Amino acid sequence: MRGAFRGNFVLIIFLAIMAFNSIQSGRFDSPAQWLMDTLMRLPAIVIGITFHEFAHAFSAYKLGDQTPKAQGRVTLNPLAHLDPFGIVALIFVGFGWGRPVQVNPYAFKKNRRAANLIVDVAGVTTNFIIGFLCTALLFVIQDQILFTIVLNIVYINFILMVFNLLPIPPLDGFGILTEIFDLRRFSWYRPLYNNGFFILLPLIIFGILGMILWPALSALFSFSQSAWMNVFV
Repeated sequence: MRGAFRGNFVLIIFLAIMAFNSIQSGRFDSPAQWLMDTLMRLPAIVIGITFHEFAHAFSAYKLGDQTPKAQGRVTLNPLAHLDPFGIVALIFVGFGWGRPVQVNPYAFKKNRRAANLIVDVAGVTTNFIIGFLCTALLFVIQDQILFTIVLNIVYINFILMVFNLLPIPPLDGFGILTEIFDLRRFSWYRPLYNNGFFILLPLIIFGILGMILWPALSALFSFSQSAWMNVFV
């Protein structure tokens, strides 16, 4: 995701609704269990977001844009990519974000649309690779705690991949469609891009997003398991 979630009143209302839903769903009924689950999930969140944003920054830098390098984003240091407010929101309400990578497309050395496409694809591709490779570890890990941590890494990276591929701004999926079909030439592009956040919010609040994410997550996990099963079984 290369766009930013704007810090405004709507975002605050959204997070309040998500917090209410989390409480109503019983997320915090057992504080000890919630804390344990959070600690098991935190490495996956840090790895998933860090590598996703690093992939955007690294690919843009290699294509000629010095902006990510100047802003200290071409690094695997999580502190460069994690948004404190976004991480807190993710932990407590189940939805958050990292610091979006800023890119100057006019600095790309070659075809601008092709370069933008590569940068957009880089994040989700990296999440898929991490999820796929970590699935292999599930066949050899014996320790239950380590198994749960790695399983979370698989799930979180696949979720980040599918979520960011949604064709809604500011997600990468919309950026990919923009470059493939040159959507900037249409009059509706800019209003849609500027207001994509308001399309995304209802999908999250009313649970529609989950209806998309979980079948895709299940399919990705089954595919990865089947691929590695031929190696380990």
